[in-house]
Amino acid sequence: MTAIIATLNAAQRAEVVAVTAHWVARARALYGDPLPDIPVRFDLRGQAAGMYRVRGEQREIRYNPLVFARWYRENLADTVPHEVAHYVVEMRHGRRARPHGSEWQAVMAAFGVAAQRTYDLDIGNLPVRRERRFRYRCACREHQLSATRHHRVLRGQSRYHCRACAGELVACE
Repeated sequence: MTAIIATLNAAQRAEVVAVTAHWVARARALYGDPLPDIPVRFDLRGQAAGMYRVRGEQREIRYNPLVFARWYRENLADTVPHEVAHYVVEMRHGRRARPHGSEWQAVMAAFGVAAQRTYDLDIGNLPVRRERRFRYRCACREHQLSATRHHRVLRGQSRYHCRACAGELVACE
């Protein structure tokens, strides 16, 4: 029997967007910075509830609709300010600031929200994307490289070495 997994409805999505805008407005008031509104997407998959992403000059906050639907109130209270705080830190301090460093913690404190990096909610039964692994060897053992690293090796962009023997990793046949 397959379990039906709930996702966010249109009203909930609108509320998440409004709460995100609320925290951005709160940051504007706290810091006097003219922070632009930020696009919100509901396309995140896997185990993370939210993600702040920068690509070039484009910024966006992505939320996982399955995780949000299961723990809606908790995510409104914790995940939304968490991701907005990442946005505020990047806009005020640049990309050199550590993701959960002192600047981020200060924004969370100013928001009056606990500065937690992870949540302890049960995410069993949620579909999780698994990245394919590839077998590699060094002088002392076998390793599993992610698809991302494997493709970097194939393109000649990266070489990886064993931490134990320092030998270069070579793909297994």
